[in-house]
Amino acid sequence: MLTTHKISADFYDDNFQLIAIHCGLEDYAMGYAINFICGLRLKRMKSDLELNQSLSFSMFEWEDGLSDNYWTLIANKCAIMEIMPSSGLFENSTSSIRTDYLIKEKREVDYFLKVDAGCELIIDSYVELINKIPSVITAYQVNAQTLKSKRNLIF
Repeated sequence: MLTTHKISADFYDDNFQLIAIHCGLEDYAMGYAINFICGLRLKRMKSDLELNQSLSFSMFEWEDGLSDNYWTLIANKCAIMEIMPSSGLFENSTSSIRTDYLIKEKREVDYFLKVDAGCELIIDSYVELINKIPSVITAYQVNAQTLKSKRNLIF
């Protein structure tokens, strides 16, 4: 007899705060700027977040043991190169770049700053600081409970 175990949706702790960031900076530059202006110590993770074989999103993390907060900066966009074979006169394969998103309903967002806080954290002050970064177009808090694909942010 085979037993099947299922993990209910109640098992996941999806109680986190989320800041959406619109910015044209590369991921390493965004991590550096947030560290500098917010006083964080985000570091690049050894492995990216992989949703499937072709989707990989860069991540930076910092666990603040003093205030029991866990910070994660994650890219929302992933560029995928697709090679399309062609048949015909020249038979050269062509390639195109397709962009996929971690949170599909927020395609305009470049990065998310996720905060798992041990205690209630005033996130508005961090939003104000991030908005002071010269290359940031805008940053704002997002209610994670309203996102359809919020499961992608639980890792």
